[in-house]
Amino acid sequence: MKLFFRQAGESGPAIVILHGVFGYSDNWLTISKTIAAKGYRVFALDQRNHGQSPRADEQDYQSMANDLHEFLEDQQLTDAILVGHSMGGKTVMQYAMMYPGTFWKLVIVDIAPKFYPIHHAEIIRGLNAIDLLKLTSRNEADTILSSYEPILSVRQFLLKNLYRNEQGQFDWRLNLPVIERELHGIGDELTNPRIVTDPTLFIRGSESPYIVNEDIRAIRQIFTNATFKTIEGAGHWVQAEKPAEFVDTLLSFIS
Repeated sequence: MKLFFRQAGESGPAIVILHGVFGYSDNWLTISKTIAAKGYRVFALDQRNHGQSPRADEQDYQSMANDLHEFLEDQQLTDAILVGHSMGGKTVMQYAMMYPGTFWKLVIVDIAPKFYPIHHAEIIRGLNAIDLLKLTSRNEADTILSSYEPILSVRQFLLKNLYRNEQGQFDWRLNLPVIERELHGIGDELTNPRIVTDPTLFIRGSESPYIVNEDIRAIRQIFTNATFKTIEGAGHWVQAEKPAEFVDTLLSFIS
């Protein structure tokens, strides 16, 4: 599958970024430009069924890892730093297990290779409650969604997926039916684990429950060259809540 991507920077080592569920490359635009200004080429991808990338019936990690492999081959990137947040982090981990020797370093943002119970069901219900054919404004969509998601910043993030198509009608940059059907799989433990010895940084937020201290030993059994960095005051959306600290941590690890 040919993934849509945005590039910042024309020269230097390559950094490839994969977003999480409900996200897309635009969420990483500011950070991409900040990193590119330090002398890197940054590629922010839309994963399948998200953003401007193609739609598909599958949303499993092996398929998403294969998509990433096709992108890296198309761009002739053999020593990139692979960065993934949440679902994107699991994609990067799965890729590292399936395609050893095709990258330089890994950066995994606030996710472990373990199973996570479904916890986005209410968000899916809220998005489905928005009747796109009758919708007249983003404010109206926000009002509807607020009955399902009380946090304004989360709603603003989700509603970035709302846009007007060529016919002038509201539409989603998400394949909601497939994502809804595959929510359980998105939370699954990774399959076919292979020991990964490449340098790997796990960045977690101090206020996030996604990587707890008890997970570290299990992570190191697979990622034997892993280091961990906790960014204080950040929740699951580390890069959005503490962007300066996130970029500093990423660049320090790379250099």
